Amino acid sequence: MTRTAEEIGRTALGPRPLPPLGDQRVAADIASVDTVLSNGLRVIVVHQPTVPMVELRLRIPFAGTDPLHSARAEVLAATLLTGTARRDRVGIDTDLALVGADLTAAVDPERLGISGNALATGFDTLLDVLTDALTAATYADDEVLRERARLVERITVARSQPGTIAREALQKQRYGDHPFTREMPDAADVETVSPEEVRELHRAAVLPRGSVLVVVGDVGLDAAVRQIEAATAGWSAAASAVELPDLPDVTGGELLLVHRPGAVQSQLRMSAQAVSRTDPRYAALQLANLAFGGFFSSRLVENIREDKGYTYHARSALEFTPSGATLLIDTDTASEVTAAALLEIRYELGRLGLVPPSSSEVDTVREYAIGSLLISTSSQSGLASQLGALAALGLGVDWLVDHPRRLAEVTAAEVADAALEFFAPSHYTGVIVGDAGKLEALRALGGVLMP
Repeated sequence: MTRTAEEIGRTALGPRPLPPLGDQRVAADIASVDTVLSNGLRVIVVHQPTVPMVELRLRIPFAGTDPLHSARAEVLAATLLTGTARRDRVGIDTDLALVGADLTAAVDPERLGISGNALATGFDTLLDVLTDALTAATYADDEVLRERARLVERITVARSQPGTIAREALQKQRYGDHPFTREMPDAADVETVSPEEVRELHRAAVLPRGSVLVVVGDVGLDAAVRQIEAATAGWSAAASAVELPDLPDVTGGELLLVHRPGAVQSQLRMSAQAVSRTDPRYAALQLANLAFGGFFSSRLVENIREDKGYTYHARSALEFTPSGATLLIDTDTASEVTAAALLEIRYELGRLGLVPPSSSEVDTVREYAIGSLLISTSSQSGLASQLGALAALGLGVDWLVDHPRRLAEVTAAEVADAALEFFAPSHYTGVIVGDAGKLEALRALGGVLMP
C-alpha cells in the first residue's frame, strides 16, 4: 500500500521531528590568480572545472558628468556587439554560436559590463570576439539608428511604470544631481545620439587601465592569463577608465510624496546609509538586515505581509555603491493601507534596535546567509558574478572564501549593536509614489512631505 507524503511525515504521536541541521560547510580554497597586465587590465582567473565551460565578466568603469553621457552610453552598450572591422553582426553571432558562446553588454552610471560564456574549448574564440569588439567596434550608422529606436521605445514604456518612477525619485532624494542618479536616460536624449558620438565615446572611455576581467571555469590559471594577455595586446591606452566621484552619505529626513494621479497602489522606498563589505561591522549588519527584512521569514515580512496582509512583497536589502552601501526598504501597497504600512515599517525599524534579534534569530539568519553565499558561488556563473562585484572594491577570491567564517563568528551582541546603529527610523529618508488625494492619512503620521 502506498503512503502519502503526509502519512510518511507523521507518527501515532504526531509529526516526525525534523532532523538537525548538519554543520555548514565552508568553501574550500579556490585555485586562482589575480594579476594586472601590462595594459593596466586587472585579471582574475579561477579554476573551477565543474562543467567544461568558462564564464567571463568584464567591468569597465564608465562614469561621465555630461548630462547626455547616460544616453550615449546606453546606445553604445546596445550596439557594441553589432559589428567590427572584421565581423558584422551575423559574423559575431555565428562565431560565438560555433563554440556554444554568448556575449552581452549592459551599462549603468558606474560601469560598462560585458558578460559571456562558452565551452571551454571555445575560450580562444570568446576572447577573440570580445577583444575584437573592444578594439574595433564600428558602430555602423544603420545599426546605431536601429538600436537607438528600440531603446527609445523601451525607455518610453519603462518610464511610465510606477517602479521606475519610484526608483528615479528615490535616487534624486538620496543623491540630488550626482551622476549616479542617471540610471535611465530620457528617451528624448537618446533620440539625439549620433553614430559619431557613440564612436567617440568608445575611443575615449572603453579603456583597459582600471578595468577588471574575471574568468571562471575549466581553464588552466597560467595558460588563461597568457591567452588573455595575447588577446588584449592591441587594447591599450595611457588614460584610465573613469570612476564615479564619491557619493554623499544618505541622511535621514522626511519622505517625499510623489503624486501619481489615479494610482490605486503606492510604492514605498526608504533608504539609510550603511557600510561597505570592507567595514568590520559589515557581517553583523548583513545578519541584522536579514532579520529585519532580508528573507521571507523576516520580521518585516511577517508583519506587513503575513499578519496584516498589506502587501504581497516586502524586503530590505543592501545596495552597494562605488564608495559604500545603503539599506533599501521597498514594498508596494494599496492606497488605502499605505499609511498603516508605513506605520508598521517604522515600528519594526524601532523594534529591531530596542528588541534586537534573539540568539535563535541570529542563528537562523546566519545559516541562511552562509548557505545562500555558498549556493550562489557553487556555479561558475554565480562565482564569476560575485567576483565581478567584489572587484569594484579591489577585493577578490580571498575575501569571498573568508566571508563564511566572518559570518560564523558574529555574535548576537554584535548584531544587536548593528540593529541599533543602522536601523533607527530617524536614519531613513525616501519616497512614496501614489495618488496624493488617496493618501491624506499620511499627514497624521508626520515625516512625509506632501505636495
